[in-house]
Amino acid sequence: MKKCLVLYKLCIFSFVLYSCSNNVKKDNSNKKNDTVPVDSSVTLSNAFNDLFLDSMKLQHFVNKHPEYNIYQKQYFDFYKQRNYEYVWFDTSGMSEQASNFMNLLNTTIIETNDSSLYSKKLTILYSSFVNDSTKHRKVSPLQTELYLTGQFFLYSSKVYNNKNIGATALAWFIPKKKFDFTKLLDSLIVAKGRGEDNYLPLNKQYKLLQEELAKYYDIQKSNSWDPISEPKKRYKPGESSSTIAEIKQRLFILGDLQQQDTTKQYNVALTEAVRSFQHRMALQETGIIDKATLKELNYPISETIKEILVNLERVRWMPPESHSNYIVVNIPEYKLYVYDKGQLQFDMNVIVGKEGTGTVIFTGDLKYIVFSPYWNVPSSIVEKEIVPAMDSDPYYLEEQDMEFMGYNNKWQPIIRQKPGEKNSLGLVKFLFPNNYSIYLHDTPFKDLFSLKSRSFSHGCIRLQDAKKNDIVFIKG
Repeated sequence: MKKCLVLYKLCIFSFVLYSCSNNVKKDNSNKKNDTVPVDSSVTLSNAFNDLFLDSMKLQHFVNKHPEYNIYQKQYFDFYKQRNYEYVWFDTSGMSEQASNFMNLLNTTIIETNDSSLYSKKLTILYSSFVNDSTKHRKVSPLQTELYLTGQFFLYSSKVYNNKNIGATALAWFIPKKKFDFTKLLDSLIVAKGRGEDNYLPLNKQYKLLQEELAKYYDIQKSNSWDPISEPKKRYKPGESSSTIAEIKQRLFILGDLQQQDTTKQYNVALTEAVRSFQHRMALQETGIIDKATLKELNYPISETIKEILVNLERVRWMPPESHSNYIVVNIPEYKLYVYDKGQLQFDMNVIVGKEGTGTVIFTGDLKYIVFSPYWNVPSSIVEKEIVPAMDSDPYYLEEQDMEFMGYNNKWQPIIRQKPGEKNSLGLVKFLFPNNYSIYLHDTPFKDLFSLKSRSFSHGCIRLQDAKKNDIVFIKG
């Protein structure tokens, strides 16, 4: 069968992923004579983060960087509205918003081929923090903070075709106070998100998540959510119990049980409803109510609402869907989905980064497929794992089909693993150039894919079946 490569857009995401902005109504907060006062209600106790900058240093930065001088008013209005609170950093380091914005910026540069949005200096500064998590303890993040903000203004003016976009519109993207979930619900549910239409065209995924938010909000208002008792470890089809009646009612409220049923019998309809709920909760779809399933059924609705709100916040930073062929990796679900012409073709289990070397959220274009790859072992793995193994076993490299390639500029050994059965990348890897050195790859170690939690990698994504249908990401 003749095969041809089909390019795919790959999205690594936390929950849902598409959102962006290319249309905005004029914001009157930036008229020439308008004066934006400092919002002194933003304090250390309620601020979104816990770092504040000096307005004199802000003025010095703007004077020193003529490329951002056009945005001088935006700079001061923006930070006044935050009482000069940092946007992109807190005391723990660079914030999630910074990585999300850089992802959005890089995607826009690629898709629009607009090199004016690229800042070499910002890329260097950002990479220094990404590659060294302790950097913020050695160097003040102020310069990177203000470069990110300036580039954010530039990005916004390009996307909105409005160089005078005001502080009110820009502040919508980045919260300045800790989440007030009541106000967010009012905005998203009561006002039906009308205010957001001023700043971005809400895409299908965002709106679907809003619908889920409305659903759970209605459930919270209309139902008590007392924990279901757990007199047994598990319930199976055919059994009868008052607890089973409670479970039926809850599954009906959640939409998994199609018809209300007050009987105590564990029937076929309940079995299917339990499977539906287990599927949504990423549990084993046994149709049996076990301890894990009951725990999810008892999960507070208020917490679910908060999780949806947090993900609605995240989704605003993700690029819009611009391809009908794309791959989605759902990190918490440990799943990969492949779409062709907008239709799901197949999915598979994946292994993602473990704690401390987690798989980051970003998008990129799949550009290369490498068969029988070498594995260039990252220096961090060489230092923490390979060198100690070499010290205890002089034949370790030979036994693992690895070879010594010299030393890097820090006089650390450079190690790579030869193609073959022992190669950690398996028989093939799929590359989509990115700043995080993350890619998809095969693996010779298949046992881990059967586990419920699959965060074992150093950041890259291992595929359960890299030869899915004989032609993964290759179409006949």
